[in-house]
Amino acid sequence: MTAVPLPLIAPMLATAGRLPPAAQDTRWAYETKQDGQRAMVYLPGDGSVRLRARSGEDITAAYPELRPLGGALRGTPAVLDGEVLALDARGRADFQLLQSRMGLAHSPARAARRAAEVPVHLVLFDVPYLGESLLRRPYAQRRARLAELGLAGPYWSTPGAVTGHGAEALAATREHGLEGLVCKRLDSVYEPGVRSRSWIKIRNMRAEDVIVGGWLPGRGRLSGLPGALLVGQRAGDRLRYVGGVGTGWSEAERTELARLLQAAASSRCPFDPVPRITRAHWVLPRLVGEVGYSTRTRNGLLRQPSWLRLRPDLTPQESTADLPEDLA
Repeated sequence: MTAVPLPLIAPMLATAGRLPPAAQDTRWAYETKQDGQRAMVYLPGDGSVRLRARSGEDITAAYPELRPLGGALRGTPAVLDGEVLALDARGRADFQLLQSRMGLAHSPARAARRAAEVPVHLVLFDVPYLGESLLRRPYAQRRARLAELGLAGPYWSTPGAVTGHGAEALAATREHGLEGLVCKRLDSVYEPGVRSRSWIKIRNMRAEDVIVGGWLPGRGRLSGLPGALLVGQRAGDRLRYVGGVGTGWSEAERTELARLLQAAASSRCPFDPVPRITRAHWVLPRLVGEVGYSTRTRNGLLRQPSWLRLRPDLTPQESTADLPEDLA
C-alpha cells in the first residue's frame, strides 16, 4: 500500500454556551463532552498512523497502543477527529491518569511502559477527510460516513450522537457524573481551527463551599491584588488544601477580597499538610466562599475552579466546606 499525502487540518473548536432553544432542538446533535487530549488522526492508507495534538505537535509515539488503527480502513486515506482518554476502574475518563501518558512523545520506551500500565482509549467523533475533503459537508453527513467505517477496536471506538432531546442528554451527563455535553448543528461545516458557534460546549459544574487559607499576588495591573485564592476544605480537624482559584471575580469583588485578606493576614499556613506553593500569603481561615468546578483529581484537588461568591453570612464552622469522606 502507498501512503497518500494528507492535508493538515486543525481541529474545529466549540464555544461555551447553553442548550439551543427548544424550538431548534431537532436541528442539533448531542455528544458527551470528553475529558482528554484532543487529537487529529492521520491515516495515509499505507498502514501507518500519525496523531497530532491541538497545538499541531506530533504525539504519535506517546500512544503506541493506537498504532494498529493505521490498518483499520484497509488502504482508505482519512483524517479523523477525536479525543484520547484514560479510563478509571469505572470506565470514566480520568484526566489525572491521562497526564501520566501525555508528554512522552519523545520517550518511546517510557511511553511503551506506561501503555502497559495505563492504556488509553481513542474516542472518534468526526471525519473531515475520507479519500477527499469533507470539510464543506454538513455534520450530519460526516457523522454518517464516520459511523459507516465501523471503527471499533481494543483501544478506539465511535460513540453515537443523539439528534434532538438535548435537555435529556444534558441531564444524563449530570446523572452519570460526566464532564458535560457538546451540541453540534446538523448542517454545520467543519471549520478548521475556528471556535465556532455551530458547536456549543456545556460543562457540568459543581458548586461547594471552601475556606480561604491564603492567596497569590497578581501581576501587572493586578499588582497588590489577589491573582488567585488558595482554598481548602475540612478533613476531620484539619484544613486540607484543595486548589487555587484565579477566575470569577469582578474588579470590585477583587478589591474587596484584597481588603478582607489583608485584615486576616497570618504568618502561619492553615493547611495541613502545607502545600508547596511559592509566593503564597497566608491568612487566618475565617473567610468562606463558594466555588464552581468540573471534577476532582484523585487526591481531592478541584479541577477548573471558578469563584462564585463570598459567603459573609457563614463562618467556617457553619459552612458545608467538608472534603468528601472518601478523600478525607
